[in-house]
Amino acid sequence: MDTAVNAAVGTALALQNFNQDQQAQNSLLKQSLDGQASHIAQLMSSVAPSPELASSGSVGTQINTYA
Repeated sequence: MDTAVNAAVGTALALQNFNQDQQAQNSLLKQSLDGQASHIAQLMSSVAPSPELASSGSVGTQINTYA
């Protein structure tokens, strides 16, 4: 009986340690992804928006014509 109980306790402790390691890795991954998302958002906001179509006149109201 003693060995079965010891094995069960050992397995439970091993699973608990494994779960703690997984949580730490998931936390690090989340921080990394959040950082990347922040950088991408900054890059996207720094890009100039595409010019809008002209609202009047005969040129540029149907097709974007800019040089």
